[in-house]
Amino acid sequence: MAESFPLPVFHSGAPLYDQLYRHIAGAIQSGALSPGAKLPSKRRMCALAGVSMSTVETAYSLLAAEGYVLAKPRSGYVCADLLPPAPGLAVPPVRAADPTPSRWAFDCSTSSVDVSAFPFSSWARITKEAVYENPGLLQRGHPQGDEPLRAALASLLAQYRGVRCDPEQIVVGAGADYLLSLLLQLLPEQRAVALEDPGYPAAYAAATLHGRQAVPLPVDGEGMCPEALADSGAGLAYVTPSHQFPLGVTMPVGRRSRLLHWAASAPDRWIIEDDYDSEFRWSSRPIPAMQGLDRAGRVVYLGTFSRSIAPAIRVAYLILPRPLLERYRSTFSHGACTVSRFEQESLRRFLVQGLYGRHLRRTGNLYRKKCALFTGALSNIPGASISGAEGGLHFLLTLPRFTEEELVARAAEKSVRVHPLSRYCHAAPPRLSTVVLGFAGLGMEEIGRAAELLREAWA
Repeated sequence: MAESFPLPVFHSGAPLYDQLYRHIAGAIQSGALSPGAKLPSKRRMCALAGVSMSTVETAYSLLAAEGYVLAKPRSGYVCADLLPPAPGLAVPPVRAADPTPSRWAFDCSTSSVDVSAFPFSSWARITKEAVYENPGLLQRGHPQGDEPLRAALASLLAQYRGVRCDPEQIVVGAGADYLLSLLLQLLPEQRAVALEDPGYPAAYAAATLHGRQAVPLPVDGEGMCPEALADSGAGLAYVTPSHQFPLGVTMPVGRRSRLLHWAASAPDRWIIEDDYDSEFRWSSRPIPAMQGLDRAGRVVYLGTFSRSIAPAIRVAYLILPRPLLERYRSTFSHGACTVSRFEQESLRRFLVQGLYGRHLRRTGNLYRKKCALFTGALSNIPGASISGAEGGLHFLLTLPRFTEEELVARAAEKSVRVHPLSRYCHAAPPRLSTVVLGFAGLGMEEIGRAAELLREAWA
């Protein structure tokens, strides 16, 4: 046996025991060593391979631990009986992902924020405090998120948004899209989901992913049309009432009451209120949340810190009516919160120490100036009209003498990225000659230069 054993060829770079282990394991997998074949004794292997006893012992121990060889009393090691490798399947080549469009000099994204406004020093301080002062955060936390953070959120939302809830109703999760997906799992009987059209693409994607029928409903100057909702056959409606995405309209209280009446008029009807950027409003104080008007317990409130702090702060939250809270606990109580407990504690400190309120005032003033600068510069384009600029971090521009495609293409020629309104439309025809422009991620000087390029492109 020793004479026919396939000896390894050692090379520098990897430990000898690892090379010997991989060589024998490969021989067993390929069939070069048949099942039941006896390995050379340890002393014999030392002589054959020219290695130390400790090298052979370590390699043999690894092979035995992983099941490649079996230790037989008074017989040494023999090869285990392994099935031959399964034949490989023909796999089509994967198309390379499209590269990030670095060619854009200016990107009018609707999801970016001004990173220069991030409170780096404050966040670094409270993160350090959270790590060093709370070693218990290394343990598993509550699946809904730590109670101190949920208590801070309940207090904040009551003060700023008029939301009525107890901390136990709040579920913290890593991003609004994740929580929307979780919510759809809580409502398996709701096959049809009414969605705003135009509306948030990720909501349509989530509905489709979970096997729901996405029902696009038209949006007018006051938000989702209640008549269309009543005729849709849906039992679940997703709305952005404080700042409709992407049109930017605000749903007045009369329209909100009609949607609430629709939800309360039949069993197991629900409204998802996505309050994604209600903190930023320029023409008036922020509109109170629809959830605060709900007396029947049919509104699920969805909020996030992606716009108000930063997209990378992956903290969002649901406020569940009590019947849905019971479903959540029976379905998901075995899991863990998807947000790090250290990040939860950092955010809690950011809220209770008044740093978040200070940050909102600073960024609100900054974004108000950016919005005024950008809209003021673009409104000088002959024939251009601006809408949806009363709040939020984006607005719409309509210029009838060009098609939507021409507006986007001409801007691209100047290395400015804008988004067509049709990107957010599903069944409803898009408003003609209209593009969506975000401004939060652009600096003040960049806004001036981007506006100048767009004036040249669309003049």
